[in-house]
Amino acid sequence: MPRVLSGIQPSGQLTIGNYIGAIQNFVKLQDTHECFYMVVDLHAITVPQDPAALREQTESVAALYLAAGVDPSRSAIFIQSHVPAHAELGWIMTTLAYMGELERMTQFKEKAAGRGSVPAGLFVYPTLMAADILVYNADLVPVGDDQKQHLELTRDLAERFNGRYGETFKLPEPYMAEVGARIMSLDDASKKMSKSNPNPNSYIAMLDEPDVIRKKISRAVTDSGREVKYDPENKPEVSNLISIYAHFSGLTVEEIERRYEGQGYGQFKKDLAEHVVSVLEPLQTRYREIRSSGELGRVLKEGAERAAAVADQTVRIVKERVGFLPPR
Repeated sequence: MPRVLSGIQPSGQLTIGNYIGAIQNFVKLQDTHECFYMVVDLHAITVPQDPAALREQTESVAALYLAAGVDPSRSAIFIQSHVPAHAELGWIMTTLAYMGELERMTQFKEKAAGRGSVPAGLFVYPTLMAADILVYNADLVPVGDDQKQHLELTRDLAERFNGRYGETFKLPEPYMAEVGARIMSLDDASKKMSKSNPNPNSYIAMLDEPDVIRKKISRAVTDSGREVKYDPENKPEVSNLISIYAHFSGLTVEEIERRYEGQGYGQFKKDLAEHVVSVLEPLQTRYREIRSSGELGRVLKEGAERAAAVADQTVRIVKERVGFLPPR
């Protein structure tokens, strides 16, 4: 069975962008793949984090995986730092990477912009991301548009290692949803919807109350026209809302366009809000049940054990090929 690896950072509240771009795919892929889904806390600390908030958010993200339908009997759900092989292989990958290719990473440029001093962890975190994938020899990685460059680096590092030390790693392929793999901000469709945006009206959090969701969608920026039409180049804001509608309703873009022909944006936005609420409200109920039940600790422990069984074996092989002396 082909193997999948993915994860989400526990920094800030998860948004519907995370739900559409990642978690929905997590659920879908577990029917046909061997899946490893982690909460990437090692990546989170590339920027300063409040320790108590980091612990809370780490549990929250794991609980949202479960609430959204990721099944721990079919998928390994775990915390990245609970499997030390990630950090170990991460260092080995860092030694294979070149400064130039890390400097070219678009996300690094964006996150480093305007900073007086840039943490080294922010610079080298793509090599840890590569290790996250390669330590499981994943065949497929669910990614948004903004992560494709990191996956290309992962493939380059895998090929570099294979060329230097012998065939060891598979070259992972991206898995992307066709529509709306990248959900944009509600107040600026040129920017990705982000949980770190200081304007809370720019995103819909998975745990936002129904009335908050309705208010945010009613205030979402559109344009001066009235046509509900998917045209990302000329109508980026409306196209973004149509993408969200398609994912939460199960309708195609064409069906949505036909439904609101000649109606303007008012009814479209109201209906969109109800579709989002109808999906998130039961998910939120399940989330609260998981957090209060105490089952999360057991799920994460078992998930880390399953993950480590695979990851530790990969690292053993890598160390042998690199020439490290094994302990006796």
